[in-house]
Amino acid sequence: MTLPALSPDQAEAWDALAAVLEESGIDLVSEEIAPPKPGKGRVMAVIGKAGSGKTLLLAELTKALKAAGVDIVSGDYEGKKRKDRRTVAILAPTNKAAFVLRMRGVPATTIHRILYTPVYDPEYERIADWLTGVGERPSVDGLMEGLTEAALDRAKAFYDQHASIPGALAAAGLRGSDFIRGWKRREEGLDIGLIDEASMLDERQFEDLREIFPILILFGDPAQLAPVGQSGEMVFDRLAASQRLTLSRIHRQEGDSPILDLAHALADPRLEFDAFERMIREAAASDPRVIWAERVESDLMAQSPVLVWRNITRIKLIQAFRSAYGAPGDALLPGEPLICDGLELPLKHRKKRIDLEARGLIKGAQVVYLGPGRKPGFSRLHVVGAEEPRLSAASIVKIEMPDVEEPFIPFAARMGAAFLHGAAVTIHKAQGSQWPDVQVFAPDIAAAAWSGRSEAGIALWKRLAYVAITRAQERLHWVVKSRLARPSGPLRTDHLEAPASVLELAAEPGE
Repeated sequence: MTLPALSPDQAEAWDALAAVLEESGIDLVSEEIAPPKPGKGRVMAVIGKAGSGKTLLLAELTKALKAAGVDIVSGDYEGKKRKDRRTVAILAPTNKAAFVLRMRGVPATTIHRILYTPVYDPEYERIADWLTGVGERPSVDGLMEGLTEAALDRAKAFYDQHASIPGALAAAGLRGSDFIRGWKRREEGLDIGLIDEASMLDERQFEDLREIFPILILFGDPAQLAPVGQSGEMVFDRLAASQRLTLSRIHRQEGDSPILDLAHALADPRLEFDAFERMIREAAASDPRVIWAERVESDLMAQSPVLVWRNITRIKLIQAFRSAYGAPGDALLPGEPLICDGLELPLKHRKKRIDLEARGLIKGAQVVYLGPGRKPGFSRLHVVGAEEPRLSAASIVKIEMPDVEEPFIPFAARMGAAFLHGAAVTIHKAQGSQWPDVQVFAPDIAAAAWSGRSEAGIALWKRLAYVAITRAQERLHWVVKSRLARPSGPLRTDHLEAPASVLELAAEPGE
């Protein structure tokens, strides 16, 4: 194979990973594979700050594994197992993080989608096998009435472009309930796992992954915020030095990114908050990608949340956003952003919980409200970053109010997916996500600086600022005052990608 153009630290990491894979029977140079070898599992971590080339290395490693004959396992279909088969799964902790990778050409899915796999109706496994290249094109005779050769052509065209079995079958005119009979927790192990945004992993997720993958390669940023409850420590911090591959060189974005310059300036232990704000102001004066903002833009809040440190700030900004758009207190407007706060379902509805989570409604998922569903308490939703984004689910929507202990619930099913408003989120919750424009509420970062708090020996305000800044793909808005701009127009949903079909997911007893 032809090696990609790598910096010295990337090349060193590549060689170390290639050696681990070769020991397991995968030779990236000769593009030859052998059956997996029994033995002790291996965990490696590629660690580096934003711009150090972690994603490039992950993408090139994925290409090399595929070129060597390793099958990529997605969360929607695996096909028939072979004794000599070698597999790799590319995973991220959240829908949005997986979506960011897919937009860069990396076929990623969520960790949850690999832990729980769909059970297909045997009748439609033939179509899935054909799409994945392990079976012949099925005859439409005996398949679902109305499924034509033209429908199969549409499915093939969709799969060739998006590599999604559910999406392809939906393009053929099938609903999820036609071909997916349920979901089951994975019982058999896989082979190689490449995990992006590993700084977000908690101990339980890490142990789940180690059970499934004999070879686990983590990609993470040590400067981000650790998961809540882990005392500032990330799962890769406990690995031996020989298991940690550090990328130190920064590969700047096109044209040299002032956003990355600001993020990496935070590594200076002498830097104080006031001096950092002066750097932002100077950057804004010379580069349109950094904006010194005197107010929060409500139009942007509908597309990406304002990033804050304190919960009270989050709640006040959400209320200001809803007031600016004239949202009633007892209902949601189509286009309002939401964050999934988990599933409120009793144990007897475990199957429904798995169903909803597998469709993307996991805790922290970003969702756009599209309108009421056909049943009371149901909502039509667009799950941002999910491979099949549209669904309808029983919903419990909680609107938090300043100085009120219990949230206001404008409507709710008896049980189902719980949501908080998503016009503003804490910086902790924003990890793993990126948006073209990001608004950072600077008074909250200042409050963290004045608090004098630190995490793992680093000033908390610097960790918060680093994570918040590196969420911005194109423009950083550093908001310095508690003001909100009027919306330029009503909330919209027509900009959201519409799938081939809408999946109806009930969460009521007996359904």
